[in-house]
Amino acid sequence: MKQKSIKRFLVILVLFFVASWISLPESLPVKFDIGGWSVDTDLGTSGIHFTFLGRTIDKKFEFKQGLDIQGGMQVVLEADMSGIQEEDKAQALESAREVILRRVDLYGIAEPVVQASDDYGQYRLMVELAGVSNPAQALALIGQTAQLDFKLLIPPEVDEQELATDSAGLETSMELVDTGLSGAQLKRAQPALNPQTNEPEVSLQFNEEGARLFGEITTDNENQMLGIFLDQSLLMAPTIQQPILTGQAVITGQFTLEEVKQLSIQLNAGALPVPIKVLEQRTIGASLGNESVFLSVRAGAIGLALVMCFMILVYGFRGVLASFALLMYAMFTMAIYKILGVTLTLPGIAGLILSIGMAVDANILIFERMKEEMRAGKPFAAAMELGFGRAWDSIKDANVTTILTALVLINPFNFSFLNTSGLVRGFGITLLIGVLLGLITGVVITRTLIRLFVRERTK
Repeated sequence: MKQKSIKRFLVILVLFFVASWISLPESLPVKFDIGGWSVDTDLGTSGIHFTFLGRTIDKKFEFKQGLDIQGGMQVVLEADMSGIQEEDKAQALESAREVILRRVDLYGIAEPVVQASDDYGQYRLMVELAGVSNPAQALALIGQTAQLDFKLLIPPEVDEQELATDSAGLETSMELVDTGLSGAQLKRAQPALNPQTNEPEVSLQFNEEGARLFGEITTDNENQMLGIFLDQSLLMAPTIQQPILTGQAVITGQFTLEEVKQLSIQLNAGALPVPIKVLEQRTIGASLGNESVFLSVRAGAIGLALVMCFMILVYGFRGVLASFALLMYAMFTMAIYKILGVTLTLPGIAGLILSIGMAVDANILIFERMKEEMRAGKPFAAAMELGFGRAWDSIKDANVTTILTALVLINPFNFSFLNTSGLVRGFGITLLIGVLLGLITGVVITRTLIRLFVRERTK
């Protein structure tokens, strides 16, 4: 038992040092001079970068700040579905979300949040743009109706020698020829499976005018590339293989099923005219967020210190070990936030502080149960094992309830009748991570420390 506990303790210790390194800020300068021995270095960590078996590993460790901390803009948009058939409305809303997400990505906004909501016939989009510097420009960008265009890509005429010497720049020098075909003539795009090969493909259906235009284009430009542009950005450039006069076409290629679904959404974004209007706009300043973070972190640090003092005063050396386990819990939590890229919000920080309290609850339940067993005459070793074992049922029930509550707040399947707010989800995510880590801290880490370092009977 002791040998097993030592091995487990060494693993925990290694993980703790790794988590502590990951948790360090990006810059932590250290400079001092003692007796002629000087140190001038930066202990901060920005991430890892190395090559292993020909594969480059590049991971940056940083805390991602939410809208309420970093500042930015929050917009609630309403999609006008009056011109969309009932069976196409859900697809149209998802297409509008995809277009807005694509636009804010091109605008250069980091970690945008775009959520779609269908609440009893009200089709809305909530957009959170953290760190946006020009709210008016961003609002004009996301409020436009998507534009889908079909243009021929004509390569320049070059001889074989020129082609061999300038093939790298040939694609960028192609001439774009407007065909007159646009999303207005595309009725629908949808994923399909090729009946012969069973390979995923994108099926296109044009209206009467679109069928005529598409037939002329494919007849006159066989073996040419037809570029499909969404908001003047090239989505794909399939090659016209034969004339298509029926108004129904397919785009084939080495696609996965997920890729054809994504392409169908993007094509429908330009085919389904969904006007967008602003219902609510809110601009948040970063200074208020930074002050709130400082106050929250300070309150959390004071609360953690008080909890540790309480544990030490009431439970003595066992309380010291539990406090050390709590520090490990804090390091592991911050490391996981950086590794998983959890976006920190003010409600998220509140969830973290709440989970710290729940982690302490597990230790208190265990220690009180141990006291009961020792008062019943059990030796310390037996009382310790019984305390951990019999307290587990209470700890499990309390934490499972909290985990289920956190999952309801996170709403991972985007149910329309549950919460869709990013701030509330941030609270749920940090609470869920904290509770799961708290279980590991209370049941595994504290237990290992007590097995190794506590031998005498303590009351």
